[in-house]
Amino acid sequence: MDANTYSEIIIREIGQVLGQVNTTALEELAAAIRAANRVFVAGAGRSGLMAKAFAMRLMHMGFTVYVVGETVTPSLAAGDLLLLASGSGETGSLVTMADKCKKLQAKLAVLTAAPGSTIGRSADIVVQVPAVTKEAADTRSITAQPMGSLFEQSILLLMDAIIVRLMELQEKTSTAMFSRHANLE
Repeated sequence: MDANTYSEIIIREIGQVLGQVNTTALEELAAAIRAANRVFVAGAGRSGLMAKAFAMRLMHMGFTVYVVGETVTPSLAAGDLLLLASGSGETGSLVTMADKCKKLQAKLAVLTAAPGSTIGRSADIVVQVPAVTKEAADTRSITAQPMGSLFEQSILLLMDAIIVRLMELQEKTSTAMFSRHANLE
């Protein structure tokens, strides 16, 4: 097969995953973002990179948003939202963040393939993304892609869909958002 054929397979796989995501959970997440004093995002590896991309778009919309672990990230507090991206819902550092979030009485949301995981069970909002994660033993029967690629691509598109929904709810345009785009590049 050539790269174009693989692209078609990947697009089909993502479409199958996104078609199974509970839209009510996405609406709950959008509402929680709008209601939060501040939004904090975190994830490990490629899932973390997807979360950072989401944080960038939230910033473009005017939300106060931070990426956990960056040097300018303040402390989490009640009234804030922590959004974790974790396919397994068991990543040690993210479980620790979830525990701390609950102790601080902030709201916890997770994008995960495993709603029954440690993070999934403690989250206020669970967006289940039914995609293979890197922990799966045999992925070839489910996806043509390696490791957690399907999960990571799916959460990026879901978070972009949430941005478009927030744009609609807040009557924001891409042009208005561009005024917040980095200009020191």
